[in-house]
Amino acid sequence: MTLPTPGRAVRRIFDKVTDRERTYVADILRTETVGGALLLAGALIALVWANSPWREGYSTMLGTTLGPAWLDGLHLRLDVAAWAADGLLAIFFFVAGVELKRELVAGDLRDPAKAALPVVAAICGVLLPAGVYLAFAAGESGTAQGWAIPVATDIAFALAVLAVLGSHLPTALRSFLLTLAVVDDLIAITIIAVAYTSDLALLPLAGALVPLAAFALVTRRGITTPWLLVPLAVTTWALVHASGVHATVAGVLLGFAVPVVARAGEEHSIGEHLEHVVRPLSAGVAVPVFALTAAGVTVVGGGFGEAVRDPVFVGITVALVLGKAVGVLGGTWLTARFTRAELSDDLDWSDVLAVSLLAGIGFTVSLLIGELAFGAGSERDDHVKAAVLTGSLVAAALAAVVLRRRDRHYRLLAEAEARDAAGAGQPAGQPSGQS
Repeated sequence: MTLPTPGRAVRRIFDKVTDRERTYVADILRTETVGGALLLAGALIALVWANSPWREGYSTMLGTTLGPAWLDGLHLRLDVAAWAADGLLAIFFFVAGVELKRELVAGDLRDPAKAALPVVAAICGVLLPAGVYLAFAAGESGTAQGWAIPVATDIAFALAVLAVLGSHLPTALRSFLLTLAVVDDLIAITIIAVAYTSDLALLPLAGALVPLAAFALVTRRGITTPWLLVPLAVTTWALVHASGVHATVAGVLLGFAVPVVARAGEEHSIGEHLEHVVRPLSAGVAVPVFALTAAGVTVVGGGFGEAVRDPVFVGITVALVLGKAVGVLGGTWLTARFTRAELSDDLDWSDVLAVSLLAGIGFTVSLLIGELAFGAGSERDDHVKAAVLTGSLVAAALAAVVLRRRDRHYRLLAEAEARDAAGAGQPAGQPSGQS
């Protein structure tokens, strides 16, 4: 082991987090554990329904158009699948926007030294899966546009697995996964806005700035009245949708508009308040309903066999399972190598491997990008769904194996420290691994 230079403090990665950050991560884990379970339930219902004798009813439900005829002129008379992808997911991306702004303004991304690790890991965790996908799938015509499908981590699913199987894992690692997923979301949002916007209407896009600015002004004045904020948010969303930019981008812009630092006399910022109100709606309704509408792929009657033979299926699956893990783990190692930082004394690289495998759970945003790349309801979109489900489940299973072993290590460590403290007649303190 390399000894530290005298007089120079050794820089640690995954070092201690503040009490405020620990509380914030714990609150999110509690919410996302329930949200992840509901997401999984929605996906399972969709799979069972799409492969049952009543699967025609599932297709009919997805294609049912909602809204009066006059909404056609506003491009808002959509079917159920489109409302789930364009409308409900905007709520999910609003929460992601608030989280990202919080990280940039008051979290780890505010400090360039701390931000380097999740940013580099996220970038490597985007570039390598995209490269793996293209290596497997780009040889066939019409497949290259799916390169972005395996780049995003599903924050609800990944955090739910971590909360259930990694309850004793150090908070610094959980915070890293949350920050990594947030940066992943930012990259995915940018890709959706740039790579999957074909026809751009500038007038509605410019018009969206008016209600967006009003939303920002109202929230900065501390007003959180739903009858005022909801119409402004819906108007912003409708105009962004009409512009040709994917409507989920409106959710991010609205999240960015919210102040995330508490003012004098405030216990919580407006951003924390709105996130507390909206997150249950996102985790409990928006994402599970989207899973119900997006995960229903028919695999009976040879459907799965056809999917497996598609290079797109192979590329997505390998990219999620291996590309993500190697990318995130490699990015973390490169950050440590070139900044001469070291892991905290109470951590092991297998802990980082567990988190890197979790990053391969790419459910919600991957399904969305698959629809944008190949068209919702197309045969290749069904292959994308099968690949995303397969890759995410394999990544989750591999992560679970490593997590259970490492969680047992930290649990035994905590129990040993508790026994030592009790033997010394002192109250048991928090084990160093939980800092």
